[in-house]
Amino acid sequence: MKRVTRALLLTLAGLPALEANDLVDKDSPFYYDWESLQLGGMIFGGLLCIAGILIALSGKCKCKYSQKHSPLPEKAIPLITPGSASTC
Repeated sequence: MKRVTRALLLTLAGLPALEANDLVDKDSPFYYDWESLQLGGMIFGGLLCIAGILIALSGKCKCKYSQKHSPLPEKAIPLITPGSASTC
């Protein structure tokens, strides 16, 4: 019974491929020119990368206020003190 079911499912899955005459239908609304899309994406990504480098090197991205340096690790307050962690 399993073999018959598998054969029937494979036959039904293959029917659309048998009916397709032209695999590349340029008039279809689902046809995409992947080469042009990839080239446009690479150009756009390159321009964004160059813009990011220029912004980073321009010096305009600086902190507007001076921050105090964090305390040294030996002066820091421990987050877990002995006896504070309990197991249930």
